[in-house]
Amino acid sequence: MFPRKENQSRWCRATRFSTCSLGPTASPCILSDASIRCQPIDAASVLTQRLVVADIDAATAKLAIGFLGPFFSAFSFLFIVRIVMSWYPKLPVSKFPYVIAYAPTEPILILTRKLIPPLGGVDVTPVVWFGLVSFLNEILVGPQGLLVLLSQQVS
Repeated sequence: MFPRKENQSRWCRATRFSTCSLGPTASPCILSDASIRCQPIDAASVLTQRLVVADIDAATAKLAIGFLGPFFSAFSFLFIVRIVMSWYPKLPVSKFPYVIAYAPTEPILILTRKLIPPLGGVDVTPVVWFGLVSFLNEILVGPQGLLVLLSQQVS
């Protein structure tokens, strides 16, 4: 058996990832000649260890890029239109040209307005969402995006 951790009532068992598990918490193990002893780590490290990174093959990444690229581009454009529309509060948003930008973005903006109220009478939620969509676009499908790098991997 493995030795006990000091002041701990449970036994430490080693896993294939060279960590010790003491019930709900996990600790890295120090392997020595005759024993394994556990060292406590913080909760963030435990959470990081438990996260599972999806193993996406190149074909799936290319398919995701094919969907997400146009989706992010369309919503970026719609949020820019909504930013301009917010400058004119008396626009008839239920009429034809305006409803194209209003209908898909308003449900998202309603939820965001509950968290971020208008500042000085100016609705900043379209700017927040434009920034978020732009960030996700760069992180996922940008030139050095995660999905682009995954699509270029060699099996």
